[in-house]
Amino acid sequence: MCLRQLAVRPRTRAELAKVLARKEISEEVIAEVLDRYDEVGIIDDAAFALAWVSSRHHGRGLARRALANELRQRGVDAEVAGEALETVDDEDEAATARALVDRKLRTARGEPDAVFRRLVGMLARKGYSAGVAIRAVKDALAARDAEAAEFADQIDADAMASDADPNS
Repeated sequence: MCLRQLAVRPRTRAELAKVLARKEISEEVIAEVLDRYDEVGIIDDAAFALAWVSSRHHGRGLARRALANELRQRGVDAEVAGEALETVDDEDEAATARALVDRKLRTARGEPDAVFRRLVGMLARKGYSAGVAIRAVKDALAARDAEAAEFADQIDADAMASDADPNS
């Protein structure tokens, strides 16, 4: 059963344990099988987390917050997830946010304030903090055209981010 699951895509130890538990296999057998898989390197949550973070950050543009949530849902230990998330630094995150905004801005239509709200919302759904999202969109709008640049000049990204992020 485990090998069939792993043939589809890499899985974490917790995901395989859930599959086996659903098949009503005893916890002792599950632990024994998964310990052996771990021992021979068939499953490796640390390698899974690193690959997941790299793939989802570069492929889908997800921020560390969203990646941490996805790893948690897949049963990756918080410490292991934290180590994998350290591979994405603040500069990587800001650059990825800006690239996402630039790509969407090419086809964005409407008034600058509406475009601003849509793009900040898109980044928020991908897990970016308000500060990163607002700065990325403001910078992209400033480079777009005169009307958008004028709108962007009126945006106080730091004030908006602190209003939106109570933890900042």
